[in-house]
Amino acid sequence: MRLTRDDAALLQARWTDGVLLKRDVFSTVERGHFQGDAGSIDAVLRRLDEVPWWSFLPARHLFARERTALRLARGLDVGPELLWSGQRALVRGFIDGVALHLAKPHGDVAYFRSAKQALHRLHRAGICHNDLAKEQNWLVGRDGRAYLTDFQLAACFKHRSRLFRIAAYEDLRHLLKHKRSYAPEALTPSERRILARKSAVARLWLMTGKKVYRAITRGLFNFTDREGGGRRLVNDAPVLIDLIRKNPAVRDTAIVAFADRRTGVGLYAFVEADQSALEAQLRNELAAAKGPKPPEHIQVVHALPRDIKGKPRTEILQLVAMNQLDLIEPMMKSDADRAFLKDIVHQRKNLRDRFNFEAGDLNQSAN
Repeated sequence: MRLTRDDAALLQARWTDGVLLKRDVFSTVERGHFQGDAGSIDAVLRRLDEVPWWSFLPARHLFARERTALRLARGLDVGPELLWSGQRALVRGFIDGVALHLAKPHGDVAYFRSAKQALHRLHRAGICHNDLAKEQNWLVGRDGRAYLTDFQLAACFKHRSRLFRIAAYEDLRHLLKHKRSYAPEALTPSERRILARKSAVARLWLMTGKKVYRAITRGLFNFTDREGGGRRLVNDAPVLIDLIRKNPAVRDTAIVAFADRRTGVGLYAFVEADQSALEAQLRNELAAAKGPKPPEHIQVVHALPRDIKGKPRTEILQLVAMNQLDLIEPMMKSDADRAFLKDIVHQRKNLRDRFNFEAGDLNQSAN
């Protein structure tokens, strides 16, 4: 489905392509620059012109829901500002922060306090998000505050009806599930009671509607959205990791997903080994195994970044794979971390989707 003539003309005049963030059967999302009245603005574009014909109707419905919710949420400072919207594309402001599953704010009580306040403002405006179980829809801003994104399933209400109260309750319950994961000691007795009690609608959804939803999205639409990685991250990555680890020169490996303009979702393997020339050998071994399609990129590193438990920090590796280097700096805890990551950043393989996001602080601190 093509963009309308008016949409295409405005984007050609005011939009500068940047990093592809996500592409699936419902939309294409990319980060770039939008020329506003006050100058160039860091922004995010959602467009429907690359969705297949058979998913266009649900894609347009989701698009319309997001556009309506963003219009109503203007000025609330809880999510991206709607900068422009057309018939098959919209531009929203970019929030300087990273998704909850990447930031992992363990013990950050202030963050969850701000998240509850943001949700309260959203509900006062009559908006229920309806998709807050996904950690990627919660952002940790550079200022430490909570922001929400991806309003495709949002519902807007003129009155505080029973349906509104149920949807608002479920929004809150999903927030508290994330709080339980990252700051369980901060849960209040009333919050624990909310976590223990699903609404009747939620229970019915889990027993019936969710099964139908999964059958349609994962079966008919071939769509899986675990941290934006799709089916290849869910199904192929574990098999590829096992195959790569069979090579005796490999100490460890981590695979992350990134949006790819040609294939939709690509896989990027970071392999911990001392032999820098190991990539070609691994590609031959993966091809000979006749298993899943090999990763689009394989980067051999002397050491993977790890957390305090020794697990690879895939949240940082994913940002490297996506070329969102400016988002890495706030996640660095020390100059040693910055110096450690500098070589990985400089040797990264995915250079097709580069943009003028500078990791200046990272480079300067590592020098």
